Amino acid sequence: MQELSTNQFFSLEAYFHRELFEEAVYVWDALHRLASYLEEQELGKIEVQVPPTAYLINPHLISIGAGTVVEPGAYIEGPVIIGPHNHIRHGAYIRGGVITGEKCVIGHSTEIKHSILLNGAQAAHFNYVGDSILGNDVNLGAGVKLANFRLDHKEVTILLQGQKISTGLRKFGAVIGDGAQIGCNAVTNPGTLIGPKAFCYPCVNIKGIIPSRAIYKENI
Repeated sequence: MQELSTNQFFSLEAYFHRELFEEAVYVWDALHRLASYLEEQELGKIEVQVPPTAYLINPHLISIGAGTVVEPGAYIEGPVIIGPHNHIRHGAYIRGGVITGEKCVIGHSTEIKHSILLNGAQAAHFNYVGDSILGNDVNLGAGVKLANFRLDHKEVTILLQGQKISTGLRKFGAVIGDGAQIGCNAVTNPGTLIGPKAFCYPCVNIKGIIPSRAIYKENI
């Protein structure tokens, strides 16, 4: 469906890993492709000096681009591709299956796994990002959590105009479109889709499909 296609959420012109989204029917299909895409890459190219007090687990499966800063105390487990000019701060916990673009921030006490970050995406303070896609210049406020697992452990589905759409994913967090801003301590339910340049207020419980440029102030 056109409303749920990749080009409704992201511009991929400047993203090095846009192949992830090729032939995707739905925007979340890139998450299905993520593991195999990482297996196809030549990993183990670390182009920066990593402090000895950072933890690199399976370094032969970790690539880090030029200009990236990895602070002491960061934990990075491969397979991972961290793009150029990123900032991986003290206490960041990167659990594997992660790809970032240019100029991304993964900050203190942020946990991220099986996720895709486009250029300029920021999860800078106390965030959980699981099985999610963050678009260009998305910003997660402090304490934002992208929940990725239903309480009943069933497949995550998307409801669009009364029609339930299968994602094929039991773990699926959120897709957040280019330039969207999520306020501090907000929580997204599994399978939340947020359009480009939407603003979500702090401390809200976000679910469903949030249109482009919407202002989300309260629970729906």
